[in-house]
Amino acid sequence: MSARPGTPAPHAAPHASPHGQHGPHGQHGDPAAEVLEPPEQKRVLIVLALSQTLSGAGLAAGITVGALLAEEMLGSTGLAGLPAALFTGGAALGAVGIGRVCQRWGRRPGLTAGYATAGLGSLGVVAAAGLGSVWLLFLSLLVYGAGTATTLMARYAGADLAAPTRRGRAVSLVLFATTLGAVIGPNLVGVTGEVAHGLGVPRLAGPFLLAVVAYAAAAVVLGLFLRPDPLHLARRLAEAEEQAKEASAEAEAAKEASETAEADGVAAAAPAARADTRKLVTGAAVMTFTQLVMIAIMTMTPVHMRAHGHATETAGLVIALHVAAMYLPSPLTGMLVDRIGRLRVAAASGVVLLAAGVLAALAPAHSVPALATALVLLGIGWNFGLVSGTAIVTDAVPLATRASTQGLVDVGIAVAGATGGMASGLVVATGGYSTLALGGGIVALGLVPLLVLSGRGGREERGDRTGTGAGADARAGAGTSAPGEQT
Repeated sequence: MSARPGTPAPHAAPHASPHGQHGPHGQHGDPAAEVLEPPEQKRVLIVLALSQTLSGAGLAAGITVGALLAEEMLGSTGLAGLPAALFTGGAALGAVGIGRVCQRWGRRPGLTAGYATAGLGSLGVVAAAGLGSVWLLFLSLLVYGAGTATTLMARYAGADLAAPTRRGRAVSLVLFATTLGAVIGPNLVGVTGEVAHGLGVPRLAGPFLLAVVAYAAAAVVLGLFLRPDPLHLARRLAEAEEQAKEASAEAEAAKEASETAEADGVAAAAPAARADTRKLVTGAAVMTFTQLVMIAIMTMTPVHMRAHGHATETAGLVIALHVAAMYLPSPLTGMLVDRIGRLRVAAASGVVLLAAGVLAALAPAHSVPALATALVLLGIGWNFGLVSGTAIVTDAVPLATRASTQGLVDVGIAVAGATGGMASGLVVATGGYSTLALGGGIVALGLVPLLVLSGRGGREERGDRTGTGAGADARAGAGTSAPGEQT
């Protein structure tokens, strides 16, 4: 039995905090905020962190050399953005499939299957490079995209058992764990290229050899050790709490005021449904905008650098710094999301992405430090948007439909990435890299008015204090929102 909208989250009930803290999240004296997470949450986060560390190396392959490999095989800069479009398109398909598997069978089989599929796609890319087959390359990149979808969807697994006021930090920890592999991967371009050359395939296929091993190892770790399944456990705990509440309600049913209280509850629930929809659309929009801009600028930066005489290893270093900035700030971002509010951090992402685009557009082509700084800002802006958007979406969706809805949201993110990747090569071929970078920054700035409108539509909870979203929003409609949350 799944939790119904308005049912408190599994972690909201079992134990009261022995400390009775009244810090930033307990300042209203709300008992629901003073709870401990299930003990299994620590193990879940450790296993997810290990798998993300491994998968980060696989993720970096497509980012670092995907466009360069396509440019080499196709002989065209205009189509250099095609690999990013393909593997982000594959991420869209992967998000649908993984979301459905997670919804029906749990996070463990869904995420394991996603990484195994990505490993197969990576192997296909290596084979395509060795055979010189463009069509096999296209198909393999599409399959390889399942790794991107899985790496992103793993963040939701970290939030399944998280306390409402710690969701931002739980998501950020999973993303942070991706840093090590994602940073090391681009810096192994030379080493893996030599390995590939020794096997008789082009050097640019080397990072995809690393991706085969990395994604396969991540699948093994999740398949063996992600127990208990966080989504299944969250549902069981929610069911137990719901049964306890129903028993309590039956005991109170004889009271004379019960019918009035029930009518009031229905009235209070109506704004909650509207608030959930608003939150869901807002969170999805934040992640979609940031993904579109980040993929577009990032994809063409190595091509832009190599066209101006920079070595592939130099471009790999810049991408490594960018990827580090995508994931390394996650703990700080998660803390900010939980403490100062989701909408404020989301708005900051638009401003930072604008700064990244302007700097990339104005940076001299020969200046590696300037380009690296722009790409670091690009990664930070993306991180702000992803962590805040994930928290908003998780707050809005009840357990009963959480996994499938999150999968659909990630489809939109992947489609945005595919659009940005495909368009990036065409924009650079016709208008230049500066046009692409500046245009991307302006698009990102569009987040700010969107979030202002969303903030005016209703106050945002700092943390969904009862867990599944609808219940907390009902209280928000009754005037219990945290101070300072209006954008």
